[in-house]
Amino acid sequence: MDAPVFKGIFTQQAAIPEEGITAALAVLRSGRIHRYNTLGDEPSETALLEKDYAEWQGAEFCLACASGGQAMQIALRAAGVSPGDTVLTNAFTLAPVPGAIAAVGGQSVLVEITEDLVIDLADLERKQAQSGARYLLLSHMRGHLADMDRLTDMAARLGLIVIEDCAHTMGATWAGTRSGNFGLAGCFSTQTYKHINSGEGGLLTSNDPDFMARAIILSGSYMLYDRHGAAPAEQAFEAPRLDMPNMSARMDNLRAAILRPQLASLESSILAWNLRYDAVARHLAGCTALVLPTRPPQGRFVGSSIQFRIPQTDGPRAEHLLERWKCRGVEVKWFGRPTATGFTSTHHDWGYLDRQDLPRTDRILSGLFDMRLPLSFSVEDCDVIGRILVEEAVWTESARSSPTRPSAPAGPGPE
Repeated sequence: MDAPVFKGIFTQQAAIPEEGITAALAVLRSGRIHRYNTLGDEPSETALLEKDYAEWQGAEFCLACASGGQAMQIALRAAGVSPGDTVLTNAFTLAPVPGAIAAVGGQSVLVEITEDLVIDLADLERKQAQSGARYLLLSHMRGHLADMDRLTDMAARLGLIVIEDCAHTMGATWAGTRSGNFGLAGCFSTQTYKHINSGEGGLLTSNDPDFMARAIILSGSYMLYDRHGAAPAEQAFEAPRLDMPNMSARMDNLRAAILRPQLASLESSILAWNLRYDAVARHLAGCTALVLPTRPPQGRFVGSSIQFRIPQTDGPRAEHLLERWKCRGVEVKWFGRPTATGFTSTHHDWGYLDRQDLPRTDRILSGLFDMRLPLSFSVEDCDVIGRILVEEAVWTESARSSPTRPSAPAGPGPE
């Protein structure tokens, strides 16, 4: 009997809910797509999304932006980052994070990661002492939360202003507190592959009224900041209203209309993602060829993707294994590739940064694999995916270590 071949599409997200489609059609029929194009005192869809998200997040203020990257850029600028300032951030992240730092003229200093894919707090303290940095753009990369109790204590002791990149942790918590609520601000993405989907989009939250007033003006509010759904009182805008440049980074009503119903069902989506994650992780946890990161019990994660390591692998073996998985319909990304591929890149590919020596991160990334788990997959699909990942990893490991070549799984993978 042939080994299973998975037929799903790893880039196929769940459909937009009917309520979102209906709301989007209403916006299109009105022609009032720009967030400030309203009649009378009616709130726009974007203002309503800001109100809804602030309430859901448990934050006082929320700003809807054109993208998660714009949310980070605005947050850094509103926090006081000036050209030439040093900003600490994780060495393991995606390109928009150092890109946001570069966009405001900051200089990224990359901090090593641990084998559990979170920022190394010992190296963070060293790099802060060496650089004198006042800012940390903390990337919860691929949904992995550091020990946020230790991190916030350290930030307070060192005088670090923390901005959280929560693109992969919308809905995640540490000891009951939502990610994004630990520092000055939380930055969220609503790009297609994130937890709510408007194609592109971003959300910025904070409890600091002066920070949020600067952020709203930076986003391109002109003098229309009273049309925001979760903004500080008018007096917060008096000082910065003519000093902050307009970055034209507004979300529009069409995207907000699509997002609001998805936010209402996000908790059920989180449960569904975690069921799918568990279906894959059960197989991987029993395989000695693969290593899953440890997730501390204080954290609730959102299993929209899964990561695992194959220690001491090399390029040819990794490429061979990726091809075997691909032949059985499973699309896996590898962070050890020598050049950027698609969305996957590392600090070696970011030529706008100073070269930095990160031996621990490089060792971890050389054996790190990553896979999306869209809600368009069923739990049964994810069980099949987990079995395929393990079968091919075990076969490849056996082929490497055994003097007698083992029989390959009975699938169409290359010999």
